Amino acid sequence: MTLQWTAVALFLYIEIGILLLLCLPFISAQRWQMIFNLNIWNRVAWVWKRGFLAMIIILIVLFLDAVREVRKYSGAQINKESKMYPNMIDHVHMKLFRSQRNLYISGFALLLWLVMQRVIQLINQLAAAVNTNSALHVQIEDANKAAKRYMEETEQLEQALKDCTDESKAEGNERLRNEVSQLKQELKTSAEALNKSKSEADAIKKQTEALAKDYDHLLQNQMKLQACTEIEDKKDI
Repeated sequence: MTLQWTAVALFLYIEIGILLLLCLPFISAQRWQMIFNLNIWNRVAWVWKRGFLAMIIILIVLFLDAVREVRKYSGAQINKESKMYPNMIDHVHMKLFRSQRNLYISGFALLLWLVMQRVIQLINQLAAAVNTNSALHVQIEDANKAAKRYMEETEQLEQALKDCTDESKAEGNERLRNEVSQLKQELKTSAEALNKSKSEADAIKKQTEALAKDYDHLLQNQMKLQACTEIEDKKDI
């Protein structure tokens, strides 16, 4: 294996190891996001972008070269030249095997390079979604607690309003009862005063009638005295 294909194979093994490490279940997406957000990655971000594109171009070139080699040592060329050189078929098979091996190595390396980039993006998105979900869960719990607290306060206010209404009704009824009792007392007093006034009026009326009779009696006596006086005066003349 030449140096370039040895480097591609080593790169493929590194990709496999990194992908297996990223797929470990006991390392959460938030932990990977913390690792990806380290300052060192921010410093080499421009190198990473350029290196990523350069590696894609290199792997594509090697893949196309491997495809060319596979087509070069295809079965049709082997059948034509095998009659002239009997030992050539083994050499061609060896070249074909190496070309196919290089094709698989470059193809899988290119595929895993793109897959690794996509896996990293998905891990970041998953971590962001988990953080958002956690924040939303906290907000929902706070909203539920606030709603429960508001419901309890509303129930307390309704109960207090009901108690105040009952107390107001009780106070109003008590005040009305006191007013009714006071009015009854005043009515009783007025009735007694009226009866007393009526009795006094009856007594005054009786006294007036008695005085009128006495006055008539006195008037009659006065008239009789005047009559007697006139008679005596006439006798004296």
